[in-house]
Amino acid sequence: MSDGDVKTLGTADIQKILELLPHRYPFLLVDKIIEIDGDNSAIGIKNVTMNEPHFTGHFPGQPVMPGVLIIEGMAQAAGAICMMAAEIEADVVYFMTIDNARFRKPVVPGDVLELHVQKTKKRGNIWKFHCDAIVDGNKVAEADIGAMLVANESAE
Repeated sequence: MSDGDVKTLGTADIQKILELLPHRYPFLLVDKIIEIDGDNSAIGIKNVTMNEPHFTGHFPGQPVMPGVLIIEGMAQAAGAICMMAAEIEADVVYFMTIDNARFRKPVVPGDVLELHVQKTKKRGNIWKFHCDAIVDGNKVAEADIGAMLVANESAE
């Protein structure tokens, strides 16, 4: 895929995300990507609902989305950018590092979680991103995430 193809893509619906990422329910944490700027940045959306299995055990009676799942959602949005812009035929993007993670407000059922990812560095198959999770215009979490694309071994 050339850079031009990625830049004109603009968005990714759930079908495209399912093609890009190996994750499936209940571990797919990006419902759609509403904005893509080449391999530089994207905004993913996660609609948080009470029907999700983690709410049965994470603060029953006062459900709060686990912070680790918010981080995973940010990593998946970043991974989608990597897969769309990959210069190699890649099978998967592995999540490598989390730095400077901060949780500011709880995320609860009914929230629409915006996953803002911004590429900060790319060297070969290693990518770094700064990510913000936003609900109703308020930052609820942030982290710096590292990822690595793994080449398709069967293509060789």
